[in-house]
Amino acid sequence: MFAASNQLLWSMIGLLLTMGGTFLEAHGITFPGSWSKYGIQTFSLGVTCQVGAVLLVGCLGGKNAGALSQIAYLVMGLTLLPVFADGGGIGYVRLSQFGYLLGFIPGAWICGLFAFKARPRLETLAFSCICGLLTIHICGITYLMISYFFQWKGTENLPLIEAILRYSWFAIPGQLTVVCAVTVIAYVLRHLMFY
Repeated sequence: MFAASNQLLWSMIGLLLTMGGTFLEAHGITFPGSWSKYGIQTFSLGVTCQVGAVLLVGCLGGKNAGALSQIAYLVMGLTLLPVFADGGGIGYVRLSQFGYLLGFIPGAWICGLFAFKARPRLETLAFSCICGLLTIHICGITYLMISYFFQWKGTENLPLIEAILRYSWFAIPGQLTVVCAVTVIAYVLRHLMFY
């Protein structure tokens, strides 16, 4: 599909987007009907752009570039570079929410796999992003359950059901909005780059 140099380039772009998206909060705007009365106002979606970056590199670079960029991101974060939301370091693997970061690798791979199965249409790109997002959440919830079984750090504050609600259920609406934006951006860029 892509030459090795293109995959390496998309991996680097994906790594940079994921690092930047970690610290960039996603916002939405009010509906156009209220602009005449209140002006254009923004509101927080309650999530960062990190998951959007993971899915975007899968949609644009393919499965290998998507997975490679996330492997590089995890390696950087686990070797003490402060690229994770709360810093970095090997101790992150004992945090109950680390599974979501771990899920970036298969999530980007799944998204990239489906994004290049058919021509780039809005519905196929949206489907690939949703599959990637679900993969991230499945990995995260599985890791949460394992961390609660072994009573790792971060598990003492919340019951398991509340942790799943906090890290998955409450984040999904904002992340689905980000998925919509990623779908449109990927659609436009794939057509501009003719692939």
